[in-house]
Amino acid sequence: MNILINKEKILKHFTYFKNWEDKYLYIIELGEQLPSAPKNIRQSKYLIIGCQSRVWIMIRKKINSNFVKIYGDSDTLIIKGLLAIIFSIYQDLELKDIINYKIFKLFNTLSLTKHLTPSRSQGLVSIIRTIQTQIKFLLRKN
Repeated sequence: MNILINKEKILKHFTYFKNWEDKYLYIIELGEQLPSAPKNIRQSKYLIIGCQSRVWIMIRKKINSNFVKIYGDSDTLIIKGLLAIIFSIYQDLELKDIINYKIFKLFNTLSLTKHLTPSRSQGLVSIIRTIQTQIKFLLRKN
């Protein structure tokens, strides 16, 4: 599968699974389904600083629109799964809406931040901040 699952399905699945072992397996499954990133993504300019795992994020603005395509890759499936969740949330939002979206509130609703290791939680924050910084840059260019 090479398309992102929508955020409503993610929420539904998270409430369906009762224990965190099953939720982790679901996150890993989402990581396996993360759409392929461009081959040149694994460069230092796309590497996220502040993550224990190696994570690369590339953002491309769609021509003549206020939408972006976000690509990502990681050397771990759990992080790829978290990227799939983030990208699913952001995929249909305009630039300004990505900045304003309270993604950490959703992570708290899913109890993600509570059940991730401290280093993974810190990495998640680094990923979100990097995406938001790049989106703010794109907004200023408009």
